[in-house]
Amino acid sequence: MKKNLNPFPVRSPFPRLSRKPLYDGFRRKFLPHVKMTAIAAIACLTSISACRKGTAIPERIDASELGLQSNVAAAAPVHTSIKLFDGGTGGFHAYRIPSIVRTTNGTLIAICEGRVDSDNDYGNINVVYKTSLNDGATWSSLKTVAGATLGTWGNPTAVVDWDTGRVWLFMSWNDADHSENGSGDTEPVDTWGERRVFLTWSDDNGATWATPVDKTSTLLPSTMTWDAMGPGVGIQTTGGPQPGRLIIPARRRNIYSDDHGQTWHYQIIPAGTDEGTLVERTDGTLMRNDRPGGTPWQDAKRRHISTGTIEGGFSAFTPAAALPDPRCQGSIIRYAGDRSRIIFLNSASESTRYNMTARVSYNEGQTWYASRRLHNTITPEEAAALGKGGYSSMTKTADFAIGALVEQKETPSSTNSHWSIEFQKFNLPWLLNGQPEP
Repeated sequence: MKKNLNPFPVRSPFPRLSRKPLYDGFRRKFLPHVKMTAIAAIACLTSISACRKGTAIPERIDASELGLQSNVAAAAPVHTSIKLFDGGTGGFHAYRIPSIVRTTNGTLIAICEGRVDSDNDYGNINVVYKTSLNDGATWSSLKTVAGATLGTWGNPTAVVDWDTGRVWLFMSWNDADHSENGSGDTEPVDTWGERRVFLTWSDDNGATWATPVDKTSTLLPSTMTWDAMGPGVGIQTTGGPQPGRLIIPARRRNIYSDDHGQTWHYQIIPAGTDEGTLVERTDGTLMRNDRPGGTPWQDAKRRHISTGTIEGGFSAFTPAAALPDPRCQGSIIRYAGDRSRIIFLNSASESTRYNMTARVSYNEGQTWYASRRLHNTITPEEAAALGKGGYSSMTKTADFAIGALVEQKETPSSTNSHWSIEFQKFNLPWLLNGQPEP
């Protein structure tokens, strides 16, 4: 029996952005950064060679674009790890599919799926989160964005609007007794609308979230049945024809807004991949770095790359020779400073998800200058035995490090293992591992 496809009543999708007084806009955009000025001073002593002018406002771009000439590669190497979401606790059998962003006041929001009964991709799944006010040193208790037994919520994909301070979160949803291919005792999602697109937002750095809004009618192409957001994070552009554009990578398309989320649209991209990541290059063009579909992956067992623009379209996906992949999701972010740097993270293997490797590129992802295994204190075999690896998500923290959420399958040999998510924090010197920057 077909069930109600919309777990929420229809309502106006978005409150109009209010026209607040000038002081209120100044207070919201700039006063949260007063605290960050102290952090900037410490950073100048530890990892910045020349503070020319201005303060280190933790904007979406990088310190140097605000007049701060940073030498982040000169700091001491740092790499820490904690188990942030512990499978089998908090009322959830497994935590999977992470997304992490830093808000305009420096708060980290770590989001993931909380799978109630099993580690399956279907059933009773919520979207849950924790926040940190100190760059990941400590975290809040577990909270819920969406769930309450309303089906399978998943594929969280967040993006921060640095002009308004709003955090947008896209999610996928389907009824709990449906799945992509009809696994177990579920029915397959084989009709348009059985898999839906939802959107929520937070205006207080993740403290509260709006009731999710169903955007399926305008954001799911009529030719698609199964669908997936991201998962991971979106971007806000700084260049190109529409600076400030919000873009969410999704299955076979890019979802975007040019008016701070008042309206959303989608752009179809070439087929051949399933789960997408996105980064803006210095010339304003965009690069998708995706998990390939079945046949394309079998042919190369590499990440697949496509470049282009929203206005001009994207090239066909081609395999990236330097990026082996076991057909799993990955994550990519722009980490700048005084020069262009892109960080990419995935399991650098053709066969296992347990070889999580971070890389840095200095030429817009054309080549990868340095790489390092995240779990470098144990052997690859030990990492595999511990199930350390899988889906991931990254953000640049306010103290110039990279914060990464990484999955861990607690019992790799089990068909119904607890899954946890680690918060890994490392800086550029750790990643370079003694190599000078080119």
